[in-house]
Amino acid sequence: MGTQKSNEQGNGTGRRALLGAAVLGAGGAVLGLPGTAGAAGRGSGQGGGIRSLPVPAVIGHRGASGHRPEHTLGSYQLALDMGADIVEAGDLVPTRDGHLVCRHEPEIGGTTDVAGHPEFAGRRTTKVLDGVPTTGWFTEDFTLAELKTLRATERIPANRPHNTLYDGRWEIPTFEEVLRWQDEQTRRRGKQVWIYPELKHPTYFRALGLPTEERLAKLLRRYGKDRKNSPVIVQSFEPTSIRRMRELVGNPLAVLLGGAGSRPWDFVATGDPRTTADLITPEGLKEIASYAQGIGPTLDLIIPRDAAGRLTAPTTLVRDAHRAGLILHPYTLRNENPFLPAEFREGADADAYGDAFGAFRAYFATGIDGIFTDHPDTGVLAREDLVNG
Repeated sequence: MGTQKSNEQGNGTGRRALLGAAVLGAGGAVLGLPGTAGAAGRGSGQGGGIRSLPVPAVIGHRGASGHRPEHTLGSYQLALDMGADIVEAGDLVPTRDGHLVCRHEPEIGGTTDVAGHPEFAGRRTTKVLDGVPTTGWFTEDFTLAELKTLRATERIPANRPHNTLYDGRWEIPTFEEVLRWQDEQTRRRGKQVWIYPELKHPTYFRALGLPTEERLAKLLRRYGKDRKNSPVIVQSFEPTSIRRMRELVGNPLAVLLGGAGSRPWDFVATGDPRTTADLITPEGLKEIASYAQGIGPTLDLIIPRDAAGRLTAPTTLVRDAHRAGLILHPYTLRNENPFLPAEFREGADADAYGDAFGAFRAYFATGIDGIFTDHPDTGVLAREDLVNG
């Protein structure tokens, strides 16, 4: 983290960074839950790099996507304004001419106004994406110039009708634009801004002749952000992609983990029989720690839910990962009822907020090092509650 201080740092975000170690120190002593003792002392701000981040860190999932259409500069900007420590900017997919752009998936029918562009009607097609037939429009079939004629729209309007107000306001950003935005925001705010890009479907794109790891590494090197202490954490659901990035750059790296019974697509493609359940054993975590600094498990791997959708007892994953030397940044906590554990839902409206603060408390109590959330404003307040006891 940068050493320059600003009024903003003195009035909340910076203070929380300095209190990072105290959060888990107090939480572990009071709660005695798995993982808390192993995580104590993290986030002290010493030495720079990933270990200097606040604990628990609040990560703006695709920006502040609970308030703005995801993966837009407007969403990223708002996440910082709300106090996010890291912004997931963005999910990286390539264009036909090789540029990396920020979209949740290569299929853009659900996140842009492409369907309203008659000149692109003939590009609607069906492809098999990681074994799943998917119909729509795909970034790899467009040049960057063509994509720049489109505008972003809300991905889940049934849950976020208020976000549709902003449909059409922002274009699709390139990752190079994000890197320049990161530098600009760092200068303006007087403190280092962190980002957390994800390589999406790298095996799929490599088979198309559009490998994304090399493109990402080239950009990171061009902007001087390819080092151990660089404020860019690279993540992917494909462990072999993260292994490839380890050979290309020095950045902190994280392996994303789906449900226990799922298999990373690169494992499926190469015949590796292991599942996520194998990767989260002590042996599997030790292997991940040989090439990555962190994991991003689904929240259900931290605290499973029962058949009614209620939280059960925490697993030992936090403790086991910390023993392997790994940081945990699980995903994704959202305020709306359908996404919350059943005991924190309030009412039946799909777009109404439940008791998100209660959910944050439950997950923070396990000793996680941070959390992805669509609502970083709620996450920051929940962390303040934890810090203040």
